[in-house]
Amino acid sequence: MADTKVELTHPDKVLFPEDGITKGELVEYYRAVADRMLPHLHDRPLAFARYPNGIDAASFFQQAAPAHAPSWIKQVTVPKEDGEITHLLCQDEQSLIYLANQSAITIHSWLSRADRPDRPDQVLFDLDPPSGEFGEAAHAALALRGLLDELGLPSVVKTTGGRGLHVGVPIVRRYGADELRAFAHSVCAVLTTREPDRYTSEVRKDKRKGRLYLDVSRNAYAQLIVAPYTVRAVPGARVAMPLDWAEVEDPDLTPDRFALRNVKKRLAEVDPWRELPASAASLGPARKHIGEIEMPTA
Repeated sequence: MADTKVELTHPDKVLFPEDGITKGELVEYYRAVADRMLPHLHDRPLAFARYPNGIDAASFFQQAAPAHAPSWIKQVTVPKEDGEITHLLCQDEQSLIYLANQSAITIHSWLSRADRPDRPDQVLFDLDPPSGEFGEAAHAALALRGLLDELGLPSVVKTTGGRGLHVGVPIVRRYGADELRAFAHSVCAVLTTREPDRYTSEVRKDKRKGRLYLDVSRNAYAQLIVAPYTVRAVPGARVAMPLDWAEVEDPDLTPDRFALRNVKKRLAEVDPWRELPASAASLGPARKHIGEIEMPTA
């Protein structure tokens, strides 16, 4: 068997200048979260935001597997609109450490797995609040969870490390991305009808008029989302963190609560997504029910 130990290079290089966070710290962070993060990466085509000289310097977004990648890191070739593309997979801790050593700060994954790339296993709602009003994202997430409960669907939530929240619905791998996106649009239509002054599905920013954007565009073939536990390339090194729904109800929750340097305490707590693998649902009853939900009258 090939030696898969990663030889770290330039661990003292500072990647986050305001915080003094080095590449060595990034590597140790990903080593610490590997047990929780890897199940969410396993068998998924990946892409990476790489910052060789830190977050204030030039960066690049890498989707295709690099030619110099070690032979022991698994790869998968999948169709795309004009041919095919080969992505890296991250199946084990050493692969994750390799990526961190390449200054791949933020890891993005598909909503589907490599063996069935056209059949996602999650519906994704991206809640983008206006002007960074995180409380609006939390309000929307709880409203969305309530509606999904009405539809008999499980849901999970995480911070994105950015301004908002992601709400996901684990789904059996039976539906194409177009079907899932159409369903997500139907769910958002109910929310916007219930609170039209609060939510919008309007893509154009100049037409949102201060309302929170309910974005379902990630529900498409080959679309990427920030992976759970990934670090974001922002001051403070915020993290996309899986949450318990009770945490979303906390009015003091902010996007910067979870960061690279405070994750140790988090990992000592119970994993809020520990039951995720067993919770995949069928959309059949929910698609029928969404058309029967009583809407508010004018």
